[in-house]
Amino acid sequence: MATDFQNLADAMVPATSVMSVQVKEDGTCGEIRIVAGNKGYIDSIERPAGNYQMLANKFIPNSIYTDYVPRDLNFEDYCFCSAVEKKCLHSYVKPGTMPVWFNMTFMPVGPSNGNVHYCTYSMEVNFEANTKRMSNVSAELASEVLETCIKLRGATDFNVAMQEIIEDVRELCKAEHTSILLVDEYEKTCRIMCESFREGSKLLSVKRYTNNEFYQVAAGWEKLIGSSNCIIAKNDQDMELVKERDPLWYQSLAEAGANNIVLFPLKFRDELLGYVWVINFDAEQAPKIKDALELTTFILGSEIANHLLLDRLKVLSSKDMLTGVLNRNEMNNRVDALSKEETKKEGVGVVFADLNGLKTVNDELGHGAGDTLLKDAAKALEMVFPKDSIYRAGGDEFTVIWLGVSEEELEQKVLELRKVSGEFERVSFAVGYCVEDEIRDVRLALKMADQRMYEDKRRFYEFHPEIKKRLQ
Repeated sequence: MATDFQNLADAMVPATSVMSVQVKEDGTCGEIRIVAGNKGYIDSIERPAGNYQMLANKFIPNSIYTDYVPRDLNFEDYCFCSAVEKKCLHSYVKPGTMPVWFNMTFMPVGPSNGNVHYCTYSMEVNFEANTKRMSNVSAELASEVLETCIKLRGATDFNVAMQEIIEDVRELCKAEHTSILLVDEYEKTCRIMCESFREGSKLLSVKRYTNNEFYQVAAGWEKLIGSSNCIIAKNDQDMELVKERDPLWYQSLAEAGANNIVLFPLKFRDELLGYVWVINFDAEQAPKIKDALELTTFILGSEIANHLLLDRLKVLSSKDMLTGVLNRNEMNNRVDALSKEETKKEGVGVVFADLNGLKTVNDELGHGAGDTLLKDAAKALEMVFPKDSIYRAGGDEFTVIWLGVSEEELEQKVLELRKVSGEFERVSFAVGYCVEDEIRDVRLALKMADQRMYEDKRRFYEFHPEIKKRLQ
């Protein structure tokens, strides 16, 4: 029998091995061995592409496959479905730890030997993604993925479209819960973009857990996925691998009532953006789920990357990069919008806060000290006013535009600002403020606050003639 398997492998043109799959008494997957391999397959182990390091670099027939690569639940599932369930399967994937794409085909081989069954595993390595191979899917799956593309391209609200898509994913997986978790590896943060629950589900929203500490959990998922491109843990046996690789997350999943999970990374040009997360899905749909999410996450990765890029560009165009508050361009846009407001009748308050002595600090201590002074000034303002109301209007000028505030309230806030400023070295403001009864009169409030600020600055220099002399 072994000679027949070797001849079968040698007769194949692509790199091919014959795999044996043991079935345990309970019907689950047991040992998976590489019975034989042709020259191309043996070379992939002994001389792997891209300087990839195998766990062992000498092929020995009938070895357990994990002698060469880390355990991969998806590979095991494909071997089991082909060898035991006699299915012909195809997959085109990019492993998380290798810079290549694998075009893989699994074919059942008979006869079986008691509780041991056989299949062939053939692979082709591509160093660039082949879109034709990626799109080689069933008409039903192609239709579902096309619907995803249409929803994203036709959406006027990206977040609403993403909510619809994650609900579609939950229905496809027949799952209790699905979500998209975004991670920011630079800021070390994570957040839920969207999630969906089956009606009657008792699972709690993942938003309850996605604090700064949860990022450390999500950071371990790449290790959990390992050399595969995703994790699909269908049953208790598969969940043991999750327990082995990530015991803390496994414990939280078990406590939450998760019986199985799907975890697919969202990437764009090898940059990790986040994960699609599925809990309590229909295990019998695992092959379909894998094929669907491989294509869907490929598309979502590109769309989410573009969306995040636009968000970053908006931040860059609206924020003052030194102090972190909004910039003059954003202030001008806000003033233009408010001055055209016809419906809202609430008042608008404006504060001009001009930093005293910035030029003196720059001249005597250098621009580094001046930058620190500006940052401290912004911090003082943020301790008193809402962050989205503060603008850096110019070099040493800050403006606050605050809706729905009375003159008495604004006066108290100005007094509080003067008190808070004393907590920072050299931070001193010349302040002017004004409140108008209607939002559209914001320009009048700006003019009056500016005039009052200059009057306050004049009084400051009267009390500090030494600073005025140094400036002159």
